[in-house]
Amino acid sequence: QLQLVESGGGLVQPGGSLRLSCGVSGFTLNYYGIGWFRQAPGKEREGVSCISKSGGIVNYADSAKGRFTISRDAAKNTVYPQMNSLEPEDTAVYYCAARLTPVQDLCILASRSWYTYWGQGTQVTVSS
Repeated sequence: QLQLVESGGGLVQPGGSLRLSCGVSGFTLNYYGIGWFRQAPGKEREGVSCISKSGGIVNYADSAKGRFTISRDAAKNTVYPQMNSLEPEDTAVYYCAARLTPVQDLCILASRSWYTYWGQGTQVTVSS
C-alpha cells in the first residue's frame, strides 16, 4: 500500500528554519516525482516545491525561491524540504504528494491534479 507521511512541522519564530520530511512506503522514490504543497486557512492548496524521481530536476514557487531547498535520500525513501527565513505568511498545513513517472524525469508544481497520492499533512506555524 502506497503511503506518504509528513513530519517535522511545528511552531517557529519568524526568520527561523524547519526541515520537513516526507517518508514514503510501498514504493520507491526512484520511480516517482514528489511535490510539496501547502494550504493556509481560507486559501487554496498551492505548490511550493517538487523534485523528480532522479533528484535532478527541482522546481520552486516564487515564494520559496532563495529560502526553501528540496532534497531526497533514496536509501531512506524520504524527501526533505528545508525551509529557511520563514515568514508568518508561510503558516499552513504542508502536504507531500507523489506521482508515478515511469518514463520522464520530471515534476509538476502548477497542478495538484497531476499527483496521485497524498499525505495527511503537517502543520507549520510561523509566529512570534
